[in-house]
Amino acid sequence: MGALVRSFKHAIRGLATVIRTEKNFRWHLLIAAVVVAAAWYKGLSKERWVGLLIIMAFIMALEIFNSAIERLVDVLAPKTHSYAKDIKDLLAAMVLLVSIFAAVIGIIILL
Repeated sequence: MGALVRSFKHAIRGLATVIRTEKNFRWHLLIAAVVVAAAWYKGLSKERWVGLLIIMAFIMALEIFNSAIERLVDVLAPKTHSYAKDIKDLLAAMVLLVSIFAAVIGIIILL
């Protein structure tokens, strides 16, 4: 049981870190709050709620993954390797692409 509690503490600390240090993650949280409010106002079905929540969780998880890998790149090859910038740009492109599709899906669901 102690290991489980420690795991939750680490996860909560990681979530606090991403909220505190990553502006884009805070934007995703704000947008998610607006979407939840709009969905609640529209009285969405359970199925549509599930779809929206899965999409929001996926976007936030990708943003955390992006942040973690960017930090790893900074540690391993801060400015010494030409691929370091490419890796960060590719990660940002991943989050952007999925966010665009999530926005389209959200609009479809809410309209």
